[in-house]
Amino acid sequence: MDRDALADWYRSVRDLTERLAAPLSAEDQTVQSMPDVSPTKWHRAHVTWFFETFVLGEHAPGYQPVDEAYGYLFNSYYEAVGPRHPRPQRGLVTRPGVAEVGAYRAEVDARMADFLAEIDGGTLEKVGGLVQLGLHHEQQHQELLLMDIEHVLSTNPTRPAYLASSTQPGGPGPASEAPAWVEFEGGLVEVGAPAHGGFHFDNEGPRHRVWLEPFRLCDRLVTSGEWKAFIDDGGYVRPELWLSDGWHLVNAEGWDAPLYWQREPSGEWWHHTLMGTVAVRDAEPVCHVSFYEADAYATWAGNRLPTEFEWEHAAASAPIPARADEIRLHPKPATKGSGLGQLHDDCWQWTASAYRPYPGFEPAAGAIGEYNGKFMSNQMVLRGSCAYTPRGHARTSYRNFFPPHARWMLSGLRLADGGNP
Repeated sequence: MDRDALADWYRSVRDLTERLAAPLSAEDQTVQSMPDVSPTKWHRAHVTWFFETFVLGEHAPGYQPVDEAYGYLFNSYYEAVGPRHPRPQRGLVTRPGVAEVGAYRAEVDARMADFLAEIDGGTLEKVGGLVQLGLHHEQQHQELLLMDIEHVLSTNPTRPAYLASSTQPGGPGPASEAPAWVEFEGGLVEVGAPAHGGFHFDNEGPRHRVWLEPFRLCDRLVTSGEWKAFIDDGGYVRPELWLSDGWHLVNAEGWDAPLYWQREPSGEWWHHTLMGTVAVRDAEPVCHVSFYEADAYATWAGNRLPTEFEWEHAAASAPIPARADEIRLHPKPATKGSGLGQLHDDCWQWTASAYRPYPGFEPAAGAIGEYNGKFMSNQMVLRGSCAYTPRGHARTSYRNFFPPHARWMLSGLRLADGGNP
């Protein structure tokens, strides 16, 4: 990527973060509603710290940080960089305030603009990949910013909207089309990002071969209407459907529906969304479910979750949709067509695969090597992308990962059948 294109992309990504934060008050941006959620203000500062620490701090001669304290406050998990404020206590950091974080972003942006304009071609070639990594990292946090503020606002007794929408769903909506199955022959297939196929995170490679038995995938995601049937059939009270750890959580946490769902005395289901609390629409994909819930549903349905390699092989021939909107506020119902639908732009999709390194994986040297590799334990892989994923950030080889109990992110599921998981 040449200098001008990189600078333009830098400004575009950084501007989107500020536009996503703009509807939120200073109070909204400071709250931390649970340990897994980070305040909006922290997201804005952390992605700025990333550029200041790993690009300017390491490659701009004589660089002096904007504020020495920010390295402690806004480091996330990089042990090699130094100590950091505990993650569960990020909501206690009332200072610097929202305006000061905005000034921090503006100052680092100005320094980055000067740095990119002044460095020679050799340095640009050396740091260009690092800047791209920082921009993809910021796009990840744009998605997290929306997931996190959805949780924050859901804890407010008035259940306010992040942003009202003229297309806000109302009423039960149309019935979903009956699902269809798409068959795949399997065999010896290649998975993983090509070494020279454009940007990818290190955990997406190396590209390698895996054997797949013949399998089938459902052509769309499981819908909210189908999940209601699971609930009505005792899905949350039948231990035979659940993995042991999941059954423990069902009872310990009192789960009886996806996160944000609530049943009215009339029997109608409502759920909190970025657009406020609205009626659950049967044709929309169910979202905010954990791996344990997804696995229990698949067992109830007489199917299973796909492996990440089945998902990637099946999705490899399907183009990623060219989305007009930079982000969306909510998943949409499937549109009937031939082949697989809803691979991207609606919900991240749980797979049956544990998050482990590919054969030959080696983390990068230094602190950047902590980006993905150190989390390859006690996590499950999700594939695709979701409504909150920024435009241009989705890839077929993308390996998202979360612990199996997590459900505040925009996660759903697609059923699989046959094969040899």
